[in-house]
Amino acid sequence: MFKPMILSATLLATSATFAFAEGHAAMLQSPPGEPFVQVSDVLPLPAFIPGLGTLFVSPDTLPAGPFLAYDHDGMLSATVYMTPLDELKNGVSYDDLAVGTHEVIAVDVYYNAGHPGVDVPHAHIVLYHDAEAKARLAK
Repeated sequence: MFKPMILSATLLATSATFAFAEGHAAMLQSPPGEPFVQVSDVLPLPAFIPGLGTLFVSPDTLPAGPFLAYDHDGMLSATVYMTPLDELKNGVSYDDLAVGTHEVIAVDVYYNAGHPGVDVPHAHIVLYHDAEAKARLAK
């Protein structure tokens, strides 16, 4: 089970494309604008989630996202995907997912048992956009 999840996450991360070309500069700073909404405004979650930051998502792209993750200064730091494990196990593909910016310096993949918004077990795939991003999102 673990190997297929890693393979799926790797394929997901490498298949992500830069689909936000229009308005890209506006997304580098929070808030990113339409069609994105701040997750904490629509779900019972804190405005800043340690490890993920302040999240914005287009409701049309749920559950996978992308979720745009901003640090305390409003700088785009990561793109996050939340892919339900049952969907991956049953052959659902998430193709051509957008990224917040084309530069990705590291990727983390980890299990989440569920939370408001994606209440089923899922994988978090976090694409960090610069060397300090993970540290800025940590606290």
